[in-house]
Amino acid sequence: MSFPKTFYRWRPHPWHGLGIGSNAPDVVNAYIEMTPFDAVKYEVDKATGYLRVDRPQLTSSMAPTLYGFVPQTYCGARVQALSPTSERGDGDPLDICVITERPINRGEVILRARVIGGVQMVDGGEADDKIIAVLQEDRFWHDVTDVDQIPEALVDRLHHYFETYKSTPSGEADVSIVGRYGREKAKEVILAAQKDYEEMFGG
Repeated sequence: MSFPKTFYRWRPHPWHGLGIGSNAPDVVNAYIEMTPFDAVKYEVDKATGYLRVDRPQLTSSMAPTLYGFVPQTYCGARVQALSPTSERGDGDPLDICVITERPINRGEVILRARVIGGVQMVDGGEADDKIIAVLQEDRFWHDVTDVDQIPEALVDRLHHYFETYKSTPSGEADVSIVGRYGREKAKEVILAAQKDYEEMFGG
């Protein structure tokens, strides 16, 4: 029996075993770790590729969009160079926030995300950009091509979530939102993260 080329005998690692997408950086694959319904912070385990519990959310704020990462990307020196107030890349895959009209209430899903912008964040001196995208097949957001076209209230929620998601009652987290950028800068960040990945792990 012969298997199709896309068949995996074992589960592929979501960071290394999934592709970024044939239309990147305009449309990318996104692996979703968290949804707006999650009161617990989940993230992929780098060794196994399975989703693990990182911590309960430290505040009452929850992610306002789907939240995950772009496969086969890495935040290294090239990503850091595009974030001049940072000291280094965070050494993780590039984060992505995906906006949808209909609620998706489970993580560990793969979707196609159309890139519209990003948030430049620095976490403990590390470049930790958040790409903003819309679900490619979502007709509600079909005409949106840039982050300036989405409601300001939603962008404010994203800013607030990331500014506070590591805060504790005893002190503030060392996180700062430097600003936001549009689609063209977001595509530049994705391409830089692809090159950082190739340098770190090979093509």
